[in-house]
Amino acid sequence: MEYVIIGVILLILILIIANFKIVPQAQVYVVERLGAFNKELHTGPHLIIPFIDRVVKKVSIKEQVADFKPQPVITKDNVTMQIDTVVFFQITNAKLYTYGVERPMAAIENLTATTLRNIIGEMELDATLTSRDNVNSKITMILDEATDRWGIKVNRVELKNILPPREIQDAMEKQMKAERERREKILQAEGEKKAQILVAEGEKESKILKAQADKEAEILKAEADRQAEVLRAEGEAMAIEAVQTALAESIKKLNEASPSEQVIALKSLEAFQKAADGKATKIIIPSEIQSLAGLATSLKALTDGESN
Repeated sequence: MEYVIIGVILLILILIIANFKIVPQAQVYVVERLGAFNKELHTGPHLIIPFIDRVVKKVSIKEQVADFKPQPVITKDNVTMQIDTVVFFQITNAKLYTYGVERPMAAIENLTATTLRNIIGEMELDATLTSRDNVNSKITMILDEATDRWGIKVNRVELKNILPPREIQDAMEKQMKAERERREKILQAEGEKKAQILVAEGEKESKILKAQADKEAEILKAEADRQAEVLRAEGEAMAIEAVQTALAESIKKLNEASPSEQVIALKSLEAFQKAADGKATKIIIPSEIQSLAGLATSLKALTDGESN
């Protein structure tokens, strides 16, 4: 009897331990009671009733990434491309995710493919290649609205690769090559233009500097000539001043000696002799000097007569 009691107690402990659930972080357990939805178990320890309650699904509420294989898509101008998409989503309602749709990932993949075909079918090839952001926004909005009843929140959809046909790729590569060559020629022409402009500016500045140097040289030469003239004039003025000073001194000494009129006349005659030295062609002699000259001639004649 004791063994039976011990066995029953152990069985009860095993059942309790088996039905004691610890829910990890970022997960939700969906529990059914007798086949019907009962409750959601969130992070932490929980105890469910044995044989009545059971966990039917463990749902992760972290953001998830689904990378779908490439899908054939036809553009408005009848170009078939292969486009693969990446969907970032998060489960926000574990109950709706469990009971809302069968195989939710397959449903999201098919919905993404059909939405992508509808959007790309209204666009031409060039617009498809240059409007990724616009396409991403449209697909995200449509998927988020459609998956809301499944308890799924679509955060972002990205077009991972867009692969046009091989002949289209070859044409695009040739176009890109031609565009690069055109840009290279434009850059080369602009470089040559700038080089010519720099050379012309250098020649212009060189001519300007040469003209300025020539002008400064002329100014310095004129300044030197002017200074030479000034110095020459100053020398002549000093010479004249020295002569005048000497003449004034001689006159002063002559006056101090109280000369006679005959001596003054002789001095005047000497002065006129110097004035007439070399270049004068006509000399006006005062009457006093003429009388003195006549007197001198008479004295010379008397002297000559007495000697005879």
